[in-house]
Amino acid sequence: MNPTSDAAGSRGGMLKLPRRRLLSMAPALPLLAHAARSAQRPPLRAHAPFTFLFITDTHQQPELEATHGCRLAYAKARTLRADLVIQGGDHVFDALGVPATRATMLMDLYKRTAQDLSLPVHDTIGNHDLFGIYTKSGARPDDPLYGKKYFEDAFGSLYRSFDHKGVHFVILDSIGVTADRAYEGRIDAVQLAWLKADLAAQPAGTPIIVVTHIPLVSAIADYMDPADLPTHHALTVANAHEVLPLFDDVNVIAVLQGHTHVVERVEWHGVPYITGGAVSGNWWHGTRLGTPEGFMVIDVADGRVTPRYETFGFRSVDPKDT
Repeated sequence: MNPTSDAAGSRGGMLKLPRRRLLSMAPALPLLAHAARSAQRPPLRAHAPFTFLFITDTHQQPELEATHGCRLAYAKARTLRADLVIQGGDHVFDALGVPATRATMLMDLYKRTAQDLSLPVHDTIGNHDLFGIYTKSGARPDDPLYGKKYFEDAFGSLYRSFDHKGVHFVILDSIGVTADRAYEGRIDAVQLAWLKADLAAQPAGTPIIVVTHIPLVSAIADYMDPADLPTHHALTVANAHEVLPLFDDVNVIAVLQGHTHVVERVEWHGVPYITGGAVSGNWWHGTRLGTPEGFMVIDVADGRVTPRYETFGFRSVDPKDT
């Protein structure tokens, strides 16, 4: 047979299918790829059902009635039946570019207000939870609170894992500090090795929930005004391509994300990447790209997460939609 043609009229030995048939097959191709990847995962282990709260981007500060807003959010949270809280980062606004006296005051204010939650809280580091990185802060790198030490002194380990009712939670540090004293989204090599080992240590089929402040997967850049895009790779994790393959062979049932202040869900390789809005909305100036002030309530049952977004009635002192 002529290698460059056959009875179907193909070239290069490739079968030529009618255009209509190709179009009919196209929607199935991603589903086939998804099914192949899902088949790599072991059957899910059974776990007890429970509910938890994902409360992110509180941006605690004395201005703009932020303390009042946080108290309203926590009062709403107390009316909901939940086992625990995951705080998704950016506890305060802002430790990056202020003197130590201001940064210390903000953290003290956050801790006093967060006592209203009356639930166990697991904290995630956010970019605004680093002290003195911006040169305008006047802080030096040898300051005892500099950088992530500010968060560590307040909350402990930068990344860690724990188990609850048969589900394994992994909390990541997604903040990288650049040479020019800015921040970007990044999971460093040491943490990446830890994550790989932590996931591998779980019994086959364990349901896993991952938490990161800066998103691993998001479409935020597609609907933000290009003029507002940051100089550094600060909207998502720059080396997400190194992290995501670690989830292909284990049972990650959700990745929870903060930072962008929008509610969003993107699915990749069968894993839902859920961005949780913000208690502070548009940094206490109304809604953020249509997302009002709020937090997520997440039900976990039968190896699935079911989130819903709860608002709490805060009225901005200076409403401004963006």
